[in-house]
Amino acid sequence: MNWVQTATMIVHLFLCVGIVGLVLLQRGKGADAGAGFGAGASGTVFGARGSSSFLSRTTAILATLFFITCLTLAYLGNSQVKTISVLDQVVDPAVVPAAQGVQIPATPSPEQAPSVPVTDPAAK
Repeated sequence: MNWVQTATMIVHLFLCVGIVGLVLLQRGKGADAGAGFGAGASGTVFGARGSSSFLSRTTAILATLFFITCLTLAYLGNSQVKTISVLDQVVDPAVVPAAQGVQIPATPSPEQAPSVPVTDPAAK
């Protein structure tokens, strides 16, 4: 891995943690039902509209950066891979020893081959 890929991976991991944290901080749609029972003042920390626009905008920005780093990592990972065919990896055994100076024994002729008695099971 080169330094660009390492730096992109670190930024990518920080973006992951940031997105998870922001999603966990956000309130669901049913959380506004508590405002009728006295919890209405909790949204004044981030302004009159509450924290939903700030957190959702920040989440959208982090999600966009997350997708950019995903595409960058995919491009960097793909540019380093060399495609090699399986047939290119197969070594011909007749060529390799000859190139190293080792002689391959010749196959014996039929006269030199040991004779094996053939028995016919139907003859019994």
